[in-house]
Amino acid sequence: MIQVKPQAVPFALPERPRILLVKVSSLGDVVHNMPLVHDLRARWPHAEIDWVVEEGYVDLVRLLPDVRRVIPFALRRWRKRFYQSATWRQVGALRDALRQDSYDAVIESQGLLKTAVVARAAWRAPAAPIIGLGNATQGSGYEPAARLLYTAPVRVPRQTHSVRRSRLLGAALTGVEPTEPPRFFGDAAQTLHVDDPIWAGLPARYAVCFHATAGAKKKWAVSNWHALGRQLLADGLVMLLPWGNEAERRAAEEIAAGAPQARVLPRFSVMQGFGLINRAEVVIGVDTGLVHIAAALCRPTVEIYTATWRWKTEGYWSDRIANVGDDGTVPSVHEVIAAARRVSRAGH
Repeated sequence: MIQVKPQAVPFALPERPRILLVKVSSLGDVVHNMPLVHDLRARWPHAEIDWVVEEGYVDLVRLLPDVRRVIPFALRRWRKRFYQSATWRQVGALRDALRQDSYDAVIESQGLLKTAVVARAAWRAPAAPIIGLGNATQGSGYEPAARLLYTAPVRVPRQTHSVRRSRLLGAALTGVEPTEPPRFFGDAAQTLHVDDPIWAGLPARYAVCFHATAGAKKKWAVSNWHALGRQLLADGLVMLLPWGNEAERRAAEEIAAGAPQARVLPRFSVMQGFGLINRAEVVIGVDTGLVHIAAALCRPTVEIYTATWRWKTEGYWSDRIANVGDDGTVPSVHEVIAAARRVSRAGH
């Protein structure tokens, strides 16, 4: 296995290499994979980079101007419609897309057997490497069988931030681990959907509070949100509460009932969420994808951790980001409001 060392480049790539990235999900993981694109383009300014991603995140990846082609992957949906002819046509389209070009390198940063199979299916130039994770990292999904399909598995430290893990795989190709802060979206993301009609009538000053998450243990108590809403209003900010399904809508209504002037928002897409985030005075939320988008945009953001390791996904690249709590350490309302005030000042 390759140990990443500066200038230790075992691969000879052309000056205009074609590189395929395979990172299909989830929302936060896709965002944290984005700096890899910038790292590769810093080494090869004319590189042609393609990315295989779950179909729901195709528009998200298209926000990176340095990605040439976004190839949709829909295994979740295909499994449910296995016997339909349309499913097999779409699988065939994926195969054709992977063979449209001959790649000079493939980087598979998911670490799963299904994504390793996708990486292996791509056409490659002679001796072109398939780079992937050579070991599991703490708290992340990993299937050791995937390693058998890589030609260049890379060992990384067991406790590695999600962003750095992807960048280390890129470093195995470039030979140098970047020292500059990670870069995520292109410029278009800063104004995306800001003028969307769905946001007409929003208060002039507000905090968007992402209270919902798939993991029940990652939630912050409703009573804490109530107290936070009162504190925010005292600071002149209206609490806005998003939701993505009926259970989350009911949770948002429960929070709004105890937080003066708090509003439950209409349902919106991930892409529309950019407009909401970019207009917010501060974003506060639990460990979930849209909060990681806010941090990647370097908007004033407070990330609340309660039952996941902070070191794994915390925003560390801007003084506009504050991380409070940790696995088994639930932050107080005082800590969260103090962090919100601090990052809001940094935002101005």
